[in-house]
Amino acid sequence: MSFQRILITSVVVTGGLFLSACATGPDTPVVSESYQCGQLDVVTTTLGEGDQLAVDYLGNRLLLNQTVSASGARYQAQDDDETYFWSKGERALFNVKGQSYPECLQAGALELPFEATGNEPFWHVRVAHQQLVLNRLDDTSEPEVIAVETTAANHHGREFRGELDGQELTLKVARQLCEDTMSGSQFPAQVRLELNGEVYEGCGGDPQRLFRGVEWIVEDLAGAGIIDSSRMTVEFLDENRLAGRASCNRYGGQYKLTAEGVSFSSLFSTRMACAPALMNQEQRFLELMADVKQASIGQHGELVLTTSGGEKIKAFQSTENKGNP
Repeated sequence: MSFQRILITSVVVTGGLFLSACATGPDTPVVSESYQCGQLDVVTTTLGEGDQLAVDYLGNRLLLNQTVSASGARYQAQDDDETYFWSKGERALFNVKGQSYPECLQAGALELPFEATGNEPFWHVRVAHQQLVLNRLDDTSEPEVIAVETTAANHHGREFRGELDGQELTLKVARQLCEDTMSGSQFPAQVRLELNGEVYEGCGGDPQRLFRGVEWIVEDLAGAGIIDSSRMTVEFLDENRLAGRASCNRYGGQYKLTAEGVSFSSLFSTRMACAPALMNQEQRFLELMADVKQASIGQHGELVLTTSGGEKIKAFQSTENKGNP
């Protein structure tokens, strides 16, 4: 089998480093990996002798150079140590000009530690480093620490097995949207705990992974649609920061995501003036945002923000090339 060397030419576009490629003579194989960084899909491709990495996301392609790291494989943009992709097995960290994306996971992989909870009866597990800690409200004893091994690992999820007081324990995790039976909160994984013939179902994973990593474009504002050619966006950033466009002005603030729901606080915006219709829409949007109590993913993958009065903001993921944040 013959392979071709990919020659990379760097091009500066809107402040970002993108790539154009052409093919020439034989060289080492190209290796590609797919990741999900929250809602963001990322594909990486090793180039040349493995000393360069192309990172593709939302139509962007970054060219990074390998740097020395204590563990894993770290690639960094030239003259920019705040733009890097650092992979460690099936997990990776992705940072672009100081903006950190959620931990990047290959298909089926779990963030560590991984936590899951179920109801009726209540139970909670925490998995890290081949060890599972089990808590149960109906048990007055201390949390039970169980050594587990990974018995299944594929793009659907993971399975762990161990033994508790002579009884087999199995924890199965599937990367599928899960809704808590009591709070209605959503999680990125469905979980099944089996112990001594009993089966307990619950949800697990970090809920922020459902919302972070992409820009959401508002398509409906409390059932009234939006003004043609106007733009309202929502973006959940690192450190619980919120940002976006409100129609005329850009806005920012903080978000807090709990088992009870979500809330936005410390909202602020720029002060540019636009046409009256846009300003009215912007005011309505910001008023609704300040009253949001729930965030969920709809059946078509849309973001649904619901206020205390039941009014909804609906938004879909942007597929546009934003360039650098």
